[in-house]
Amino acid sequence: MSNPRFFLLIGAISGFFTVALGAFGAHGLKQVLSPGLLQTFNTGVDYQGLHSLALLATGLLLRTEDQSTLRLAGWCFATGILVFSGSLYLLALTDARWLGAVTPFGGTAFLVGWGALAWGVARLR
Repeated sequence: MSNPRFFLLIGAISGFFTVALGAFGAHGLKQVLSPGLLQTFNTGVDYQGLHSLALLATGLLLRTEDQSTLRLAGWCFATGILVFSGSLYLLALTDARWLGAVTPFGGTAFLVGWGALAWGVARLR
């Protein structure tokens, strides 16, 4: 399940949900959440959007260059979206502060993903 099409599909689906969640935050949560929790939610949206694009780029690169480092980057970006952005969404909606302890694991996945992507690009033929 780590062929180029998979990462392209996940990136596109995640991009769709980025727009939907951004609109939900701007229109549905503005009057419900405190400004701090709304900012937390929006941070999740921002990082999801950026890493949706990273997933698309990774999928495109994998179409011409099949490398384990590029596949690792894709899996890390997908994991980071789920863990980092997902924990921020849940934290904002539930105010369950313990979720803040989960968020750095998603951030670490993002960092590993960017490192793997850089390594994979450096190794391109």
